[in-house]
Amino acid sequence: MAGEVQSWLSHSRAETVALGRRLAARLGPGDLIAFTGGLGAGKTAFCEGLAAGLGCTDPVSSPTFAIVNYYRGPQPFAHFDLYRVHGQTDLAAAGFYDYLDMGAVVAAEWSENCAGLLAAEAPIRVDIETLGGHDRRITVTFPG
Repeated sequence: MAGEVQSWLSHSRAETVALGRRLAARLGPGDLIAFTGGLGAGKTAFCEGLAAGLGCTDPVSSPTFAIVNYYRGPQPFAHFDLYRVHGQTDLAAAGFYDYLDMGAVVAAEWSENCAGLLAAEAPIRVDIETLGGHDRRITVTFPG
């Protein structure tokens, strides 16, 4: 898995959710997924698939206003929106490191806002590029 890069084309929200579910099968406790992609690219849809693949039963929604949504299941999942988070103090105050330490899988939307800090956690990077309409290019890069 080290240094591996995979890329897919998604033509619908359902395909994006399915790709998230596929990635979930490769995740373990304390894994970090760092998302990049514009507004409406499909980051939350991908996270819906992650949650389902991890066995979480709580409904998935964007953490835009809450900063973090926590989903219970056999493999807990913490879903962060870092749009308004810009430093280690903000990350710590939101419980980011606590979720990693407790073994939750953590997904961070708008990861570019804390890229330097997240790099220390060796994240799996997921970039979602909007190609037009419902089409997306989703590139997953595993640390290595």
